[in-house]
Amino acid sequence: MGVGARAAVVALTAGGAALARRIAAALGDAEVHGLRARVPVAGGGAGVPENDAGIPEAGGSTGAGAGMGFDEKEDRAAPLHRHRATGADVGFDDTARHVRALFEAGRPIVGVCAAGILVRAVAPALGDKRAEPPVVAVSEDGAFTVPVLGAHRGGVALAERIAAAVGATAATTTAGDRRFRIALDHPPEGWTLANPEHCKPFVAALLQGARVRLPPGVEWLAASDLPAGGAGSLAILAGDARIEGSPSTLVYHPRRIAIGIGCERGAAPEEVEALARACLDAAGLAPGAVGGVFSIDLKADEPAVHALAGSLGVPARFFGADVLEAEAPRLRHPSEAVFREVGCHGVAEGAALAAAGPHGALVAGKAKSARATCAIARAPLPLAADSIGRPRGELHVVGIGPGDADTLTPAARAAIGDAGHVVGYRGYLDLVAGLARGRTAHPFALGEERDRAGKAIALAAAGERVALVCSGDPGVYAMASLVMEMLDGAAEPAARRVAVRVLPGVSALQAAAARAGAPIGHDFCAVSLSDLLTPRETIEARLAAAAGADFVIALYNPASATRREMLDRALRILREHRTADTPVVVARNLGRTGERVEVASLGGLDPDRVDMATVLLVGSSKTRAFTLGGAARAYTPRGYAVRRSSGGGERRAS
Repeated sequence: MGVGARAAVVALTAGGAALARRIAAALGDAEVHGLRARVPVAGGGAGVPENDAGIPEAGGSTGAGAGMGFDEKEDRAAPLHRHRATGADVGFDDTARHVRALFEAGRPIVGVCAAGILVRAVAPALGDKRAEPPVVAVSEDGAFTVPVLGAHRGGVALAERIAAAVGATAATTTAGDRRFRIALDHPPEGWTLANPEHCKPFVAALLQGARVRLPPGVEWLAASDLPAGGAGSLAILAGDARIEGSPSTLVYHPRRIAIGIGCERGAAPEEVEALARACLDAAGLAPGAVGGVFSIDLKADEPAVHALAGSLGVPARFFGADVLEAEAPRLRHPSEAVFREVGCHGVAEGAALAAAGPHGALVAGKAKSARATCAIARAPLPLAADSIGRPRGELHVVGIGPGDADTLTPAARAAIGDAGHVVGYRGYLDLVAGLARGRTAHPFALGEERDRAGKAIALAAAGERVALVCSGDPGVYAMASLVMEMLDGAAEPAARRVAVRVLPGVSALQAAAARAGAPIGHDFCAVSLSDLLTPRETIEARLAAAAGADFVIALYNPASATRREMLDRALRILREHRTADTPVVVARNLGRTGERVEVASLGGLDPDRVDMATVLLVGSSKTRAFTLGGAARAYTPRGYAVRRSSGGGERRAS
């Protein structure tokens, strides 16, 4: 994540939280992080009526749902929670540790607190100031904003934006910014500084009275208070040509160059990048002037295209064949063979021209390598690449763990925060309402698992960034397998070009084991007792085999209001292979209000205390239970009893 990442507004008091919420609203896409001891965390406790998730809805079923579906464990979802207007989206207990983690993750930080708190928190992580995210302090009374770090990485602009929103004064302390009303090492969107290493001596010379020659027609430079003069000893150059800068010459490139790429399926990334860079060199163009890499939508999943975009630090965007064919009159090298193959007369030239727009023009016509083609076009203004064509769609199948924020992984948190759409069972979307603020939510009822997966795939196939939210781990009795199954059989080509990532979460069996001690310290397995999709005979055979092999066994979906018989049958099978005193961890409502974890015995387990909010961990013959600190604990020895061999080494005890 970088400076463009979602900002975190940190509040340490209830009063600070109210101001933090105002700031987050002004920024439009920011989270409020609150110190739990003083700031309530929204949406993590008592249930409230449905239709109040605090996130916009679009489509999907809104019913609570009482039916059975692909994954019965979803019955464990807590009811929908209200997202309080003054609460925090994310809670934390240790301020310094939390702020430092945000900083190290590249998150812009706005602290409603003393600047010194922020400085002390991030000090151990300070490094290259050109790569650090902005850190801004805001006084709790809302009177001042101070860019503490990353002033020229957006810190000054962020402080000024917040000040304007809440009626504060931005206390800018960087000399160049205050004197000349411009941050030369942080040009506006669409521009890049080719030689940032020379900016410091350049500004120092300005502060000592040197004058600077400015390029004509660059409005953001002309609007500053830079001491312009035709005979100045300093110079600022602007253009897309490859020019060397120096301590007395800063070079800025407008990102107005569009690279069009066509290639065979599976072309080597090295070949495509070498061709593109050779074309840039031949045209005398700077890589820093490239605004995007463009191709036909058939190549949306082509690794070489994305590798080139990544190496240039720009987006990869794609057009339909009809859009590229509209550029046919402007092509230098139209091809009937290409038209027969993909439906347009030119991919590389067509994509470059479509990106550059009707007033753009080819700078370099189609060039070829063994398996790729490249063309270059110039637009009259910097490219807004994120609004040109469409990106490759992304589908993140996200595991949110048991439901509490503390067990949500950073990757899962980032995927939800970066998504444009969140899809899932209504109760799960409620659990992440704070993180999903501002995203379009698509809530579904129980029993609508295929509809849920289909909606997520369809959105991603249309070029959207989607988070499909699952409880626990998405690969454990959850949605990941259904998504893969549907993609495997997808007839729509666009669906098969979607970038899919499965982000693991803390599974119910892991959470239950951690609460109880270490019952899965040795070999274990999991069996679902739901017979909706698996015949009872198969379930019983698997249980008998696992019990006979002396595995620790996690039982998912043990019983529901209408399905109790399978649990009784499972207990009978297990009792044929285990003694009555075998420890059984009974975990209910993990990570949620009403959590209960206890260690019972197989012989004394009361089935009436087990429901769909419960996961059971049935110990092996080696599992032991004991009391620690007044609480029952369970563990399964790994077998680390060792003895020294005569040769001085170790061998495992038999």
